Amino acid sequence: MGMFETTGRAGTPTERKPNTLAKLRRLRTALSHREPDRVPVSDFFWGGFIKRWREELGLAADANPYYHYDLDWICTVPNMDPWIRPFETLKETPQEVTVKTGFGAVMRKVYDFPMPEFVGFEADTLEKLEAAVKTFDRPDDPRRFFSAGDNQIAGVGDGFERDTPPWTETVGSLWPDFPVFGSMIEVNEFMTRFIGPENHMLWVGMEPERMAAVIAAVGQFYLDCAKAAIDAAAGKLDGFVIWGDFAYKGGTFMNPVFWREHYKPWVRAMTDYAHARGLMVIYHGCGNVNSVIRDFAEMGIDAYNPLEAKAGMDAVNLRREIGHTLGFCGNSDIQIWETGDREAIRREVLRKLNAAKGGGFIFQSDHSVASNVSGQTYDFIVKLVREYGRYPLNLGEYDEEV
Repeated sequence: MGMFETTGRAGTPTERKPNTLAKLRRLRTALSHREPDRVPVSDFFWGGFIKRWREELGLAADANPYYHYDLDWICTVPNMDPWIRPFETLKETPQEVTVKTGFGAVMRKVYDFPMPEFVGFEADTLEKLEAAVKTFDRPDDPRRFFSAGDNQIAGVGDGFERDTPPWTETVGSLWPDFPVFGSMIEVNEFMTRFIGPENHMLWVGMEPERMAAVIAAVGQFYLDCAKAAIDAAAGKLDGFVIWGDFAYKGGTFMNPVFWREHYKPWVRAMTDYAHARGLMVIYHGCGNVNSVIRDFAEMGIDAYNPLEAKAGMDAVNLRREIGHTLGFCGNSDIQIWETGDREAIRREVLRKLNAAKGGGFIFQSDHSVASNVSGQTYDFIVKLVREYGRYPLNLGEYDEEV
């Protein structure tokens, strides 16, 4: 094969570097619950952290942690807005901007603050929500995948971006260098962005039958969006992330029985379709999901992310409880990273690597790397994982039976 492997996917010669193929084997081996050469490592990074990291490590203005550390996988996001339309600017000053997005959400972004504020929602009654789900743009609308444009998830977060590049171009540019994951939101994440969590929970409690019908419509819509995205990528995806966020520190937002009946089937359907296309599946759901973690193993999810330590999740204990029925992605306590205390960080990192025994583990933070983590701290962490994450694992005083 020389320096590259020619795969010829979709009728066009394409090339992946040997190192990329090695990362892909590492990831697939780990998520098959076998031990690869070393524990895979990656993360999600906030723009504020990347700026700080570049400054503290004296790196170039365009330095990128995925390339700098040769991380093991990367996630991409197509346009998931139910209505594909440019942002409507409602207020703009040098300090902040307020826009209405393709979710019908009014969002205020103060540039000096890390995250935006939801100000209001176009669908502010259950009746408006029921009417809205009948008017969404097509799941397979080419603009989602092949055109530049505004979209809420890529554009209004820890930064603010308009005219996001075409998703397929992003996927194609990364594919030679990384295992690339596509992604799609599921029902709960849609509700958070379209009506807000307060309305979502209130209407589920007061009108469960009407909300069940809406959930089914939204579930089908985003299942079809996921299918269209996988098709649009034309073979250049290795995995798929499903974004959910259906829990908080105390447990799931809704009764687990209601979740199992109305939300879980759409997660399963998206997972099954991605698996049928040969993709690894990582589910991202914040909060304490101990009460339903076995459901994700039963659905065949390859790995659960982020396993928030600050919400009571512990990958080492979970490995003892549910064995190798589910892979874990994340769980290293970001609050400990934030302290900069090298010994506490070392203890946290090496202890969590116990969950990687027998494979089934991707090392990441328990959510994402924000600007209150120093660049030197993250550099220290990656070097620790690279040193102690080689199989067979030797964790010394932090070794635990799992």
